[in-house]
Amino acid sequence: MDIAAMSMILSQGQVKQQAGIQLAAKIMDMSEVQSNELVKMMEQSVTPEIGRSIDIQI
Repeated sequence: MDIAAMSMILSQGQVKQQAGIQLAAKIMDMSEVQSNELVKMMEQSVTPEIGRSIDIQI
């Protein structure tokens, strides 16, 4: 195998690895957002009266 072909193969491998890392980071970010939303939903289910009414004085 010549050096040019080996270089191309290694480069493609690096691109695949970088894409995999970026995908994993994106999935982690999405999971964090979803877990935060789940926590908010759980808090609302424990205290359902929050946000249902407001006090206004005129």
